[in-house]
Amino acid sequence: MGKIVRQVSEGVTKYYWYPGEKTDYIRGILTLAGGGLLFALVYVVTKNSLIAAVVSGTAVQAVVGAYLGRRDAAGINEFHDPTAERRAAIGDGTRAAWRGTLQGLLCAGSAMLVLNVPHSGFIADWILPFVPSVVGALAHSGGMLWERMSQEVGGGESAPEPEEEPETKELEAA
Repeated sequence: MGKIVRQVSEGVTKYYWYPGEKTDYIRGILTLAGGGLLFALVYVVTKNSLIAAVVSGTAVQAVVGAYLGRRDAAGINEFHDPTAERRAAIGDGTRAAWRGTLQGLLCAGSAMLVLNVPHSGFIADWILPFVPSVVGALAHSGGMLWERMSQEVGGGESAPEPEEEPETKELEAA
């Protein structure tokens, strides 16, 4: 959760809360701007807005999917125990829901972009709108896999053994 602090007057401070972090917003804006530039570049080269929309939407979906996949995998490892730390667990769930909402909106937006460019035919109407979303979903899974592999390779330490329940210790002593 991000926070903007504004000092209104002496003794009066206003706090504005927004979902996500500032760096995530900057990365998102840069990714969308890069997608727009890619659309313009592909359109200039091919003179076909349908191809430009599919290529730029797919590129943005791939970048965002991989990033959110890595964030989701890291979030799973840091997830708090819901019974012990209720507020922290709610915060974890809220961040995961926010990432899922953003990815869903991006999938719908890329499909609308592809559908709204001038085109005709079965492939342009029924296949191409799904291409960016499918690539984004695959990139999300790839990002999760990448993060998990980097954690296992980088960790190197085995997880500590969980302590036995007191009842088990008493049974073993008897």
